[in-house]
Amino acid sequence: MSVAAARHRSPAVLVAVLGAAAVGIALLGLLAGSDGWSLAWIDDWPLITAIRAPRTLGAALAGALLGLSGALAQGVFRNPLADPYLLGSAAGAGLAVVLVLAAGGLLGSVIGLANAELLVRTGLVAAAFAGALAGVALTLVLARGAGRRTVLLLSGVVVGVLLTAVADLVLLAAPEAMRGKQVFLLGTTGFFGWPSVGLMAAVLAVVLPASMALARVLDALVLGEGGAASLGLPVARLRLVLVALMALATGTAVAQAGLVAFVGLVSPHLVRRWVTVRHAALLALSSLAGAVLLMAADLMARTVIAPEELPVGILTAVLGGLFLMRLLHRQGP
Repeated sequence: MSVAAARHRSPAVLVAVLGAAAVGIALLGLLAGSDGWSLAWIDDWPLITAIRAPRTLGAALAGALLGLSGALAQGVFRNPLADPYLLGSAAGAGLAVVLVLAAGGLLGSVIGLANAELLVRTGLVAAAFAGALAGVALTLVLARGAGRRTVLLLSGVVVGVLLTAVADLVLLAAPEAMRGKQVFLLGTTGFFGWPSVGLMAAVLAVVLPASMALARVLDALVLGEGGAASLGLPVARLRLVLVALMALATGTAVAQAGLVAFVGLVSPHLVRRWVTVRHAALLALSSLAGAVLLMAADLMARTVIAPEELPVGILTAVLGGLFLMRLLHRQGP
């Protein structure tokens, strides 16, 4: 679809399409289990309420957070290839997860394997969230704030490489943590429960309205740093707030689902290919598109090779990569 055609598309139509897709995929998600497709709610309602419903809703919320974060990242950096993990959040979360897993292995010899596994399971989510925020904080410290976009971007790259290297060093000392890290890196929606759903819903309810309220900054940044400053906007301070919102949304999604690739990068592209809107609408639509994408990936992960299950991050990486390759090919040289 050309840009000119996208300008004449109605955002309401896109909302209707994405909403219908979300409802349809959610209903299919209630039917999909470890044994394939079944009408389990007819004779096993607890299975629906305890496992399938929170998993489906959790995938939607995690996807919405990632889609919103991707739109924020692309607006803040004025780069269509920016993604939510750009500022070191992924590397920070990965390092925190490795440290918890390695500590669990050491504790297992002291307090018993069962007790250590319980501590690890309860600590991974908090560690991943704290690690993601710490990675972004370290990037901001290195860049001395969010005033210089290029320096902030390069600082994120440096922090990502550094924290990843530290995590690899920890794995050399505690190789038993490799399996747990691999599960985290591949992304999973299999551990969602109602507490996860409640937490992600609460964060989305805070971050989405706050981001939309500051969307005028992203609109102004389209004019460049000087153009935005000429409008009387405190660009550096507001960009810092937007980065903090992006880190909060990304850290929450990563803590619950691991590193799910491409959802944050692809969602804004899908929206922009359909309709041309200002950033406030783009943020909301990207969030909805991310929810649909991750719900669809979760449904495929459960059913493609049932009763086995694919890591959802692999599916999003493959499908997102193919979409971007097709997009680049159609744009041509």
